[in-house]
Amino acid sequence: MILTVTLNTALDITYRVRSLRPHASHRVSEVTERPGGKGLNVARVLSALGHEVTVTGFTGGTTGRVVQEQLTAAPGIVDALVPVAGVTRRTIAVVDERSGDTTQLNEPGPAITPGEWSAFQEVYEELLAPAAAVALCGSLPPGVPVGAYAGLVRTARAAGVPVLLDTGGEPLRRAVAARPDLIKPNAEELAELTGSHEPVRATRDARRRGARTVVASLGAEGLLAATPEGHWHAVPPARLRGNPTGAGDSAVAGLLSGLVEHLPWPDRLARAVALSAATVAAPAAGEFDRGTYDRLLGQVAVTAEASAA
Repeated sequence: MILTVTLNTALDITYRVRSLRPHASHRVSEVTERPGGKGLNVARVLSALGHEVTVTGFTGGTTGRVVQEQLTAAPGIVDALVPVAGVTRRTIAVVDERSGDTTQLNEPGPAITPGEWSAFQEVYEELLAPAAAVALCGSLPPGVPVGAYAGLVRTARAAGVPVLLDTGGEPLRRAVAARPDLIKPNAEELAELTGSHEPVRATRDARRRGARTVVASLGAEGLLAATPEGHWHAVPPARLRGNPTGAGDSAVAGLLSGLVEHLPWPDRLARAVALSAATVAAPAAGEFDRGTYDRLLGQVAVTAEASAA
């Protein structure tokens, strides 16, 4: 079983409009809703790849009930979300069909009380026992300590469970010092962590700060990995137009599945890049297009990078 943690779960709503124009009314041509937040997106992709997944985090209010109802209908995903008094947030993606661009609106999430945070930590420790790996994903809702991920990383390491961290800002900076097995920042998050805008130097600096492995997401330029086994750059065969929402989460799912399947790093990275690109090509946020994934998997170019700093 793979465990994913989404402290700031969401109901993802995607609107499609012919053309998005400021200060204008729009007729929506299509609406889709699905459970969201980075860890839930990761879980959905892992399930589609054939892995058993348990999801935890917080859920509350009417929006939270919709999220849980939809999770119940998802095959291969076990719901272990912790109830809270607040209301689960919504995220709104507006897709401009003419340009292919997406505008994203993210609510902040419910305020978490100290008692609710303690209840979650107890559930988390119990769920680690049967887990083959755990992913800690996304932003922190109000009320959760900024060092929360650092503590969750230490708990996973004490349980002997490999831990992947996908967050940014101060939560990432603090958690890196707890020595997660893998972090997956995007280029902006990596630069903020290290102070360097040169990706190769920044990934290696992030390893020196405590992360065992760093896989940096560079958008259309693919993934850059600095690992104890070597350094690689994985690039998709072509730039795809579409909705990028959830593309990074699909990459996390590819890395996690490759970890538990004991794939060599080039194969893990090829899978992660192909899944990410197939998510951009999918019509709804947080999904991936299976045909695009199957087609691209063998076309991802993975090259070894010099290991010198």
